[in-house]
Amino acid sequence: MTQETVRLTMAQAIVRWMANQYIVKEGEELRLFGGGFGIFGHGNVTCLGEALYNHSDELPLYRGQNEQSMGFAAAAYAKYHLRQRVMFCTASAGPGTSNLLTASALAHANRLPMLLLCGDTYVTRLPDPVLQQMEHFQDPTLGVNDAFKAVTRYWDRITHPAQIIQSLPNAVATMLDPADCGPAFLGLPQDVQGWSYDYPSVFFEKKIHRIRRSTPDSREIEDAAALLQTAERPMIIAGGGVQYSGAVAELLALAEAHQIPIVETIAGRANLESTHSLNTGPLGVTGSNSANAIAEQADVIVAVGTRLQDFTTGSWTAFAHDAHIISINVGRHDAGKHRSLPVVGDAKLSLALLADAIEEYKCPIEWTAFAMAERSKWNNYVAVNVSYGNRPNSYAQAIGVVNSLCDPADRVVAAAGGLPAEVTANWRTLKAGTVDVEFGFSCMGYEIAGGWGARIAQSEKESSQDTIVFTGDGSYLMLNSDVYSSVLSDKKLIVLVLDNGGFAVINKLQNNTGNESYNNLIADNPTVKNPVTVDFEAHARSMGATSETVANAGELVAAFKRAKASDTTYVIVMKVDAYEGWTTEGHTWWEVGTPEVSDSEKVRQAHEDWESSRPKQRKGV
Repeated sequence: MTQETVRLTMAQAIVRWMANQYIVKEGEELRLFGGGFGIFGHGNVTCLGEALYNHSDELPLYRGQNEQSMGFAAAAYAKYHLRQRVMFCTASAGPGTSNLLTASALAHANRLPMLLLCGDTYVTRLPDPVLQQMEHFQDPTLGVNDAFKAVTRYWDRITHPAQIIQSLPNAVATMLDPADCGPAFLGLPQDVQGWSYDYPSVFFEKKIHRIRRSTPDSREIEDAAALLQTAERPMIIAGGGVQYSGAVAELLALAEAHQIPIVETIAGRANLESTHSLNTGPLGVTGSNSANAIAEQADVIVAVGTRLQDFTTGSWTAFAHDAHIISINVGRHDAGKHRSLPVVGDAKLSLALLADAIEEYKCPIEWTAFAMAERSKWNNYVAVNVSYGNRPNSYAQAIGVVNSLCDPADRVVAAAGGLPAEVTANWRTLKAGTVDVEFGFSCMGYEIAGGWGARIAQSEKESSQDTIVFTGDGSYLMLNSDVYSSVLSDKKLIVLVLDNGGFAVINKLQNNTGNESYNNLIADNPTVKNPVTVDFEAHARSMGATSETVANAGELVAAFKRAKASDTTYVIVMKVDAYEGWTTEGHTWWEVGTPEVSDSEKVRQAHEDWESSRPKQRKGV
């Protein structure tokens, strides 16, 4: 029997295949690919561009302004959809593609899926060297695209049209695998994109994907239950994996049945509403006094869906040396860190099984009461910290104003600089799953681009809620063009630009380690000869946004209400103090390399002070 085929170019086949991939999300059958972001060049416009044009209804293509920001938007889109829907990014050969490296690294660090379809040099090599080719004299197969091997979970260069029959399903399988999830890269040589092949028609049949749930080994559950039942001071760390697994209900069921306090990581921020009695606050370097107080005394720690990054663990000083860690994680690599007792499996399934296994266990009432009392004290601190009046403008004040006026389902986006710490510490979650603080890669420039990607995802449900972006002046100057993208695509953002005159949080670190201010604040850079003040309001308006500048948090109240009422992207600018108003409480130790030798007494003293906390550091073996 002859197999039915259809003759297509390689690029046409890729796009037709993507348009027929589906997933069931919350009971609704949706296309797996919500669309894509693209900037065309000679490496992708003639062939892939032709194919995308003919599928523009099924796979809407958003025109980017910068390839890096396209990748950020794709990552934020995937995060909004809890890794159940994906965007592709297409860029031309050469710098267009290499601009995506940072975005791919961000997605890799945060375990977020996106598909990169990038131009590549000619397989035939007949026209070599070609425009924008990076030649390696000892290896003609090596090019810029090989750099993505370090920052992707799946990488392939398509050198024959038939190869996509295996490569595309493998790429999607990687992106949807809970343990291996991350970006997938396909290098598409410019000649091969246009080559045709007789593809089997069945390759393009509708395919419904499902995300695998891995059941943990029963012996690991038994071991975890046995250990947890010995706990006198137990604690649960809720990471981002709780949300990706859809395990918030199971987390609460376990904690509530046994009255175990819960703390959140940065990625796990907004697992719980702030008013939940067992929510003891955010943990670690950018955490809360309440969470850190119970962490340093906990004897058994159940870490759920977290890779235990140094900001969570205080560079491994946040916990007692003899504390036992049970790590529930779908990824084997994460589950075994720092002498943890591993439970390798899906969080939703694992938490339910663990809850059943410790049915008779009850956390000592004194310990739960201690955690609640500490959280109450932290709530009082935050209330004062976000208040405004006769104090310098601060990030915390702006966060407090927005928090008090936003809709519970509004999505908040922040990244890098001082704002992740300030949002993590001061934001009081009104609804689970509404906070995106990108700190896996701590990447400046994610804020507005990520907000745009999140807003695209949010608007798919015709949501009346807003996407709210907190960004500093440094990140805004680094990558602001998706203000324009949001206007062009009618995806409204509310952007708060909090201007502290430079890279103030790194200036703070510089000063805290005994160094003089240098090269961080614009005012402290000796090569700055003309310290021009940027008019962020006018700049945002030039890109089509409505914008205004406020003098203080009191004026921000009315401005934010106007932004909420607006139908278009709205940018609010407020100067904040570079030195005063930082959240000073809630910090664990963080390992920073400080000079052992210096001519400065302040630097030498800071080194001694910093190193004095090192004995608290838990060793990895």
